[in-house]
Amino acid sequence: MTGVDERSAGVVKHVPRPPSLRELRADFGGRYLGAGATGVLFSATGPVAVIMGAAAAGSLGAQQTASWIFGVFVLNGILTLAASWAYRMPLAFFWTIPGTVLVGESLTTLSWAEVVGSYLVTGVLIIVLGATGLVAKLMACLPHSVVMAMVAGAFLSFGTSLVQAVSSDIAVAGVMVAAWVALTRSGTWSIRVPPVLAALVAGLAALAMTGGFGVVTGPAAQLPVIGWPDLVAPVFSWAAVSQLVVPLAITVVAVQNGQGAAVLGAAGHRAPTTLVTVACGVWSLLAAPFGAVSTCLAGPTNALLVAVGERKRQYIAGMTCGAIAIVVGALAPLLVRGLAVVPTTFIAALAGLAMLDALRGAFSAAFVAVERPVLAPLITLLVTVAGFDAAGLGSPFWGLIAGVAATYLLDRRR
Repeated sequence: MTGVDERSAGVVKHVPRPPSLRELRADFGGRYLGAGATGVLFSATGPVAVIMGAAAAGSLGAQQTASWIFGVFVLNGILTLAASWAYRMPLAFFWTIPGTVLVGESLTTLSWAEVVGSYLVTGVLIIVLGATGLVAKLMACLPHSVVMAMVAGAFLSFGTSLVQAVSSDIAVAGVMVAAWVALTRSGTWSIRVPPVLAALVAGLAALAMTGGFGVVTGPAAQLPVIGWPDLVAPVFSWAAVSQLVVPLAITVVAVQNGQGAAVLGAAGHRAPTTLVTVACGVWSLLAAPFGAVSTCLAGPTNALLVAVGERKRQYIAGMTCGAIAIVVGALAPLLVRGLAVVPTTFIAALAGLAMLDALRGAFSAAFVAVERPVLAPLITLLVTVAGFDAAGLGSPFWGLIAGVAATYLLDRRR
């Protein structure tokens, strides 16, 4: 007995019976181990570079950054391992990358403690949205094109930073782009190996040949290989809550969870939507004191987990992903020290390449997928990119407000 039933539409309806030890042994295989390791490797490269970029923008110390990475890997790894086992399908939980971008922008005006306070409020809001079924009602009020235009505006700086990195350090960033393009063009290899991983390896090789590696100095040099992270006492302020909570919750329940559920659905898995939403809220609360941004169902990582093997055995890839993520998180100080020896152009190029597909998807959903010409997504994008701040609220929030207003005042009238 496999614990799943097949529907005629090809979607798996889960029967909540975790696999026994004997079934785990029977279902285990090298392909699933490799898929889980690849999923973690993807998260530990480009997405971690996004965290490093946000931490640098907010002038966070090495210990604070290591704590952030510890939280997003260890805690989410535990959730991934447990959920994949209990629901017998790959359910990889990591962190919201759009939310990380928003946090990096907000850290220029907010303190780290205020950001952590907003994480806690966001976690409570996500739990309420999931437990009460308000997620669908919220999304009905927020046009998808407007939400994705806000995401595109927040992501745009990663694309421009990638171009700037290539122009200023073509020997490293240019080689990384070339490797990414080469693997992306290969229909066979791009499925087996994430193109961003090829860019990472090529960039490290280029740094070795050009002598571009630096020396670890400052607080990063004092980090141990393994260390307990610093817990942050939250501070609750209206400026932080109003600026971050709604956009963060939207990136979790609408952008990231929606993408993750769509990826799993295309592979024949039916993600338990209510449980996923509530779990993201609970884990956001648990991760907040470590400085970790809100938890979400990861789209790209789950895509890697379901890319190989039999559908009924893919939960093994999810469990493997969770177990390896815990180990990576425990070694977070070592990861921060390793990233401290590479130049900023390397981080910018890696983060930019990791975000390209998400940026393309955001622009496509904002402008290509709409049924008729509308103004709201464009207005949202312009306000978000312009860096408009008022009343202590950041431009992504005002971009959403402007887009919703334009939808109801202009587009629907037209």
